[in-house]
This record gives sequence, structure tokens and C-alpha cells, in this order.
Amino acid sequence: MAPPFNRGVTATPIDTHEARRIRSFVLRQGRFSPAQQRAFDQLWPRFGLDYAGTPRDFDAAFGRRAPRILEIGFGNGEALLHSALRDSGRDHVGIEVHAPGVGRLLNALAAADVRNARIYRHDAVEVLENEIADAAFDEIRIYFPDPWHKKRHHKRRLVNPGFAALLLRKLAMGGRLHLATDWRDYAEQMWDVLDATPGLTNVAGARGHVARPDWRPQTHFETRGRKLGHGVWDLLYERSEPQVRD
Repeated sequence: MAPPFNRGVTATPIDTHEARRIRSFVLRQGRFSPAQQRAFDQLWPRFGLDYAGTPRDFDAAFGRRAPRILEIGFGNGEALLHSALRDSGRDHVGIEVHAPGVGRLLNALAAADVRNARIYRHDAVEVLENEIADAAFDEIRIYFPDPWHKKRHHKRRLVNPGFAALLLRKLAMGGRLHLATDWRDYAEQMWDVLDATPGLTNVAGARGHVARPDWRPQTHFETRGRKLGHGVWDLLYERSEPQVRD
């Protein structure tokens, strides 16, 4: 069963724990087309993963055992679709809370007859905490998370020390964490957090970034931003054994 679509919802705390946790997203009203509604009605059983709050057997979900990639906050799904099509040997799991983007990706996956992608429409923190086993993923990707650019909203940013520790647990040893942002001060915060996380090694060196890799397609908005002189920072980390200090 597809998760319910709720127009105009801005917050959905379900218990006191949820009410206390600061969320990194706000569910805003958006245009939800008839085609996207049909996608939920017809395609969710094929591609959707219903949140149950218990550990997920991804081998059963995909019908095979394969390396896995997780994308958190996939937006309209362009990067996930691109990766699933070019990397058929690995299974792709996406998480997104905004229904229109989920609907678009459902339609795109069906049109391309993709077999190696499944998606959640749920809070990523809850999925990571309750449905994903430790060391379950070979790669985790977070592309252009909400920058919450006003200083008073920085507390809502997804990348913080607690979240970094959670991501580390879900990565297999030698696994890769790839983030991208077009906000310099958010890149600075990511470096502050991730470079200081024991067990994560910045591939480009401390406070370093890499050129956009071929597995991340350049979006329309990114292309437009680059023409205007805006920067984009790709941060790439690997999970390694934490250094033991004397």
C-alpha cells in the first residue's frame, strides 16, 4: 500500500520523541499531478518500500544479494535513476519525503523498466535508525540537502555530528559517503562535522573536495547556477578504521 499523500502538511510528530527531534525538512504543499497520483496507485507495490520500523531484508526486497547504494533526499530522482541504469550490478535504495518527487521517480523507473531500485517515502533518520542494519550499504549519497541558509535555521541542517555517526554505522568498511552542496557555508559545516568523525576519511584530504564524479549527473539547476558563477562542492569520504591515539 502506498503511503498516504497529505497536501499542505508542515509537521507530523507522532509521539513525544518525534516532537522533540528537530527535523531537517518541512513538508510543503506542492503540485501533485494526476500522473503522479496514478504512479502511487499503480507503481508503489513494484518500487515502494513501506516503512514498518523493523529491520529490512533487502535481499528479499530485490530478490538477490548485491552491493547496495542509499540516496537520502533524492528530490525528483534524476541521480538515482541515472545511477541505477548505469550500475545494474548494485541495488539502489532512495529515501524522499516529498510526494511529487516520489511520483516522478516512480514513473521514470517504470518507463525505463528499472529492476534494481526501491524507494521509501519517509523520514530518513527513522529509516536509518529502525530499518537499516549496521554496515548494510556500500555507499551513501546525499545531494544538495536543504541548506537552511538563515543562521537561526542552521540547527535544522541534516549533517550534524549525531547524523554523521548514524551514517558511519550504516556504511560497510571501505564504504563511501558522497555529499554535494552549492552553499559554501554548508560545505564548511560538512567539513567541520565529517572531517572530525572518527572512522571517516576525506578522500581529498582535510577540508578537501573532488570534481563531480560521473555517477552524479549535473542537474538543470546546477547547470544554471554554474553559468551564474555559483560553486558546487562534492565531498567524498571512505569508512576506515578509526585511528587509535596514544
